[in-house]
Amino acid sequence: MVSASGTAHPLAPSWLSVPADANDLPERVWPASAHRAGGELVVGGLTATELVSRHGTPLMVLDEDDVRGRAERTYRAFSHATSRHGGTCRVYYAGKALLTADIARWVLDAGLSIDVCSRGELETALAAGVPADRIGFHGNNKSFGELERAVSVGIGTIIVDSDIEIERIGAITERLGRDQRVLVRVRSGVHADTHEFLATAHEDQKFGFSLDEGEAAVRRIRELPHVEFLGLHCHIGSQIFGVDGFRESASRVLDLHQRLLDGGPVPLLNLGGGFGIAYTRVEDPAPIEELADGIVDAVQTECQARGIALPALAFEPGRSIVGPGGITLYEVGTTKQVAVDTAQGAADRLYVAVDGGMSDNIRPALYGAHYSARIASRVSAADPTLVRVVGMHCESGDIVVDSEYLPSDVAPGDLVAVAATGAYSAAMASNYNHVPRPPVVAVRDGETRVLLRGETIDDLLARDTGLLPPVRNQGEE
Repeated sequence: MVSASGTAHPLAPSWLSVPADANDLPERVWPASAHRAGGELVVGGLTATELVSRHGTPLMVLDEDDVRGRAERTYRAFSHATSRHGGTCRVYYAGKALLTADIARWVLDAGLSIDVCSRGELETALAAGVPADRIGFHGNNKSFGELERAVSVGIGTIIVDSDIEIERIGAITERLGRDQRVLVRVRSGVHADTHEFLATAHEDQKFGFSLDEGEAAVRRIRELPHVEFLGLHCHIGSQIFGVDGFRESASRVLDLHQRLLDGGPVPLLNLGGGFGIAYTRVEDPAPIEELADGIVDAVQTECQARGIALPALAFEPGRSIVGPGGITLYEVGTTKQVAVDTAQGAADRLYVAVDGGMSDNIRPALYGAHYSARIASRVSAADPTLVRVVGMHCESGDIVVDSEYLPSDVAPGDLVAVAATGAYSAAMASNYNHVPRPPVVAVRDGETRVLLRGETIDDLLARDTGLLPPVRNQGEE
């Protein structure tokens, strides 16, 4: 536990402070509807206990109004920001964050388009009723079949990533006799996770063309009779909290944009997404309106400095729309005090094991991502103690929340909620250790709707062909 003076635990990271109340729900971390009633966490008008009684644990919960509201607010913010300069924009929801038929319809209702990066995401969007011309297709290794499908359904844009892909699209459009609009993805040399901007566009990564290569790629596209060059695309990373990276990236990409104008029109500039969210109370993302105004103002300034017109702009938020509205509910199975040697002497860390883990949220293991957690089924007056919430998988790195303060009486049977799991949890879930993936449910006005059904053990066994009855040939007895 913390000391009597309330000082931080010696094993706690420097950014994590001891909360005055280990039951509180910091507003920017938890969904818009989250509050406590009778001690329980309530989301979308339902208590944690009610949700778990209907759907079990682990359970991924989305506050539908939160997601819809963020989509609408984002669309308004960028539309207003560009219209102030006489421009236009299109906002794409990045489906990789979490894509279901219902979510596709929610963002479509809000005015957004959708970007996809696989055949599965494409077919989900189409099956949900998303018009093909409001879909953008990403990916560094799109197969011939995927590209043919995209062209044949009349997809809005394909974001090309290599010379090979350009030739594939050229051959497909020639054979089908169909025109296809494309963007060229380039690397600006600016990356969101660096404190200083990289000095070169020759980044060592798999996506896109360097700025020099991009010019040659556009020349080739302009030679193809059925391929229309629409503009440039650049994405600088994720969890971005300010405008500076976008400003620097836009400046470099607009240099190429300006050179390309000599060969024909360049109608569109897509600056990607990556807008950050608060996973913990120390993160404080700027309002989307502030980001939109700052980014668009910066692009306009760069265009004016070059004497060129502001192109139509496009953006691709995903995490910032669906992430904050999501929570994951778990049941505590065991707790264990572990003594750890520190420079100040031995210190205890309380391990809290839950009935999920890296199979439903791989981000802590994959990226060292931090999350916030609270006891969801009750409140407690016990002193806060440093805990590590861990999963039930056979991996020491199976960590759900690396460091958090929870009431020291957290115990088996308690429900624990982890905040801001709407993005990249269900989307990256697996069956590691033969664990079924949990359901994803939407909550709104005291009602739930299953967006993705939970898997069962029978589902897992059904994939194992060694457990299926042998197939008999016709005529065999």
